[in-house]
Amino acid sequence: MSTPHNQAEFGEIAKTVLMPGDPLRAKFLAETYLEDVKQFNAVRNMLGYTGTYHGKKVSIMGSGMGQPSIGIYSYELFKQYGVEAIIRIGSCGSFQKDVHLRDIIIVQGACTDSRFAHQYELPGTYSAISSYDLLENAVMKSKEKELTYHVGNILSSDIFYHADQGTTEKWASMGCLGVEMESYALFATAAHLNKKALTLLTVSDSLVTSEETTAQEREKTFTAMMEVALEIA
Repeated sequence: MSTPHNQAEFGEIAKTVLMPGDPLRAKFLAETYLEDVKQFNAVRNMLGYTGTYHGKKVSIMGSGMGQPSIGIYSYELFKQYGVEAIIRIGSCGSFQKDVHLRDIIIVQGACTDSRFAHQYELPGTYSAISSYDLLENAVMKSKEKELTYHVGNILSSDIFYHADQGTTEKWASMGCLGVEMESYALFATAAHLNKKALTLLTVSDSLVTSEETTAQEREKTFTAMMEVALEIA
């Protein structure tokens, strides 16, 4: 029962899926951490893999960039493939001076400048939040590993190169820890389908200090976040 975007057959994908934006990060994770790995998808080069981590069946699949992309893949995983939980593992830009390069953000809620939720025809503004049990487990695991982490709100933006240079300060003033492009759509899709979702982010660049990591570092060195996700999957 493949879809236009996923060639997997039902049963080839685990109940919990880790979703980095970059499909090459999915490949790196699968080859580095999973045993008995099988690739289940290569449509549009959105690579997906299933294997075992410490005896537990886990899948890892890229989501692509932006809310439309993760909205498609997460919906199909939840609806067509029986996935129960998706943990996004991504990178983000920091909005706050005390949220540094390589710190981990455990996302409690996602603000957005997107109209993704208009499809639900709600009479107001929907607050997209993560699943508390997944969030609690991620916090506990991060404490065990003595990682530097932050829990809170982030911005899921549709715009990478923003014409209004003042937006960063506006969102930062409301306590948003950082910015990425996917979590709002993931959380909303999970809520709509009565599934679970969480986002773990590693700070790849700072909009406060202008520090940044390289593309290769983002692909292969954000291992602390990856290990937390694998252990709570």
